[in-house]
Amino acid sequence: MTRVTLLAGGVGGAKMAEGFDMNKDVELTIIGNVADDDEFHGLWVSPDIDTIIYTLSGKINRSQGWGVSDEGHRALDVLKELGKETWMFLGDRDFGLHIYRTERLKNGDLPTSITHDISKQFGLSSKIVLPTDDKVQTKVRTHNGWQTFQEYFVRDKCIPEVLELHYEGLLQSSINPEAENSIIGAELIVLAPSNPLVSITPIIEIPGFRNALQKTTAPILAVSPLIAGKVIKGPADKMLHSLGYRSDVLGIAQYYQDVVSHLLIDNQDSGFLEDISSTGIKTYCTDILMKDAKGKERLAQEILNIFHSLEIKR
Repeated sequence: MTRVTLLAGGVGGAKMAEGFDMNKDVELTIIGNVADDDEFHGLWVSPDIDTIIYTLSGKINRSQGWGVSDEGHRALDVLKELGKETWMFLGDRDFGLHIYRTERLKNGDLPTSITHDISKQFGLSSKIVLPTDDKVQTKVRTHNGWQTFQEYFVRDKCIPEVLELHYEGLLQSSINPEAENSIIGAELIVLAPSNPLVSITPIIEIPGFRNALQKTTAPILAVSPLIAGKVIKGPADKMLHSLGYRSDVLGIAQYYQDVVSHLLIDNQDSGFLEDISSTGIKTYCTDILMKDAKGKERLAQEILNIFHSLEIKR
């Protein structure tokens, strides 16, 4: 068994997690992003964590990549009828999970314990770990001022130009001991093809997290979230550009330069290999687009093949 620790955001992270989860020779721990979390209708919602849970439990709505399959929206219809804002699209089954989480938080239970129990009840074999039990939230500044990430992402559909990011509560947070142990004890650490700015950074910048990455002896490999300068889903390419970063695989290499030792890019970006090598990051090319279950499983296996080739060279 290979101990793999995956740092992951929502949809892209969940796809990568599913690929590793299919491999019976992998002991997978997923450290999921919690900085997208927010409160809606009095309930605490954790979009990235829930997308991973729904995906690995087989409950995910495959057509949209998030939410629950066979879903209804009667609760939202009632809220809308009562004059409430309903732009955060929560289904009836989804509401059940948010009610459960919120009740337990009000009872003083740690988010980590709640996530463990949900994962167990949903039959997950892989482990989901929160990077911190403290409240960290990504805030986005546009020409309209500061707003929550979900306001930018869902309500405004990622249309406004992002001028600045702030991770509220980050400096006051601390790494979850379970996350620290999963980093130090991993044989391979993978950064999923998630948004580097709002999915991965709020994880690795939690106090104590970089120290754990420095302590580990495991190779750290990132999968590029960009193919030919474009993102598969989400606003990562637009955000990188508006915040002054290159929105291509060289920009990804430069952004992760002090974190990763290996980068996996798409065949379409092979022309960047020489430029990326100047950053000191070992780079590999393959088809990184995960179109279906076979694509997810194949990409996870190719990452494991890279890892095993490194082991042989040691």
